[in-house]
Amino acid sequence: MQLMSSIEKENAKNTGMDHFDVGDMVEVHVWIVEGEKRRVQIFSGLITRIKHGRGVRGTFTVRRIVSGLGVERIFPFHCPNIEKVEITRYGKTRRSKLYYLRDRIGKEALKVKELIGGRRKRQEAEKGSSEKKVKKRGKKAKAERKKRLEAEGKAAPKKKGKKKKGKGKKA
Repeated sequence: MQLMSSIEKENAKNTGMDHFDVGDMVEVHVWIVEGEKRRVQIFSGLITRIKHGRGVRGTFTVRRIVSGLGVERIFPFHCPNIEKVEITRYGKTRRSKLYYLRDRIGKEALKVKELIGGRRKRQEAEKGSSEKKVKKRGKKAKAERKKRLEAEGKAAPKKKGKKKKGKGKKA
């Protein structure tokens, strides 16, 4: 076991590719060899899964739609042919594997909620989800809010009354 871990550490390319997650739209810059020429080709799409962690054996799958057909490509995290990975949009998902997108057609195939603000907001959202604020209700809470608004110099919101049903004014 120690032999395997030592070999993995030697072959690990420090790419800093731990900044993206499932649901993000990315552009993967890959080196392509055509004859004697080498050039960078960009494969842009949605990350549908991350498998085997982010270590030497870890891979991530990018899916994109080309001419109405879905194309998936699997990239190893520590591949020497990957120059860089750019994130174009952060996504918010509830699943770790987005296989359900394979059944969708057109724009729907890449539809994932956008997480505005990027990685920082994603981390804040994860922390905040465990500490949800509970809105207080009831007479005491209303009285506290009213006192707080009066102390700030703001007028308390007027209470909207319910309309009573009737046939009109009584004489």
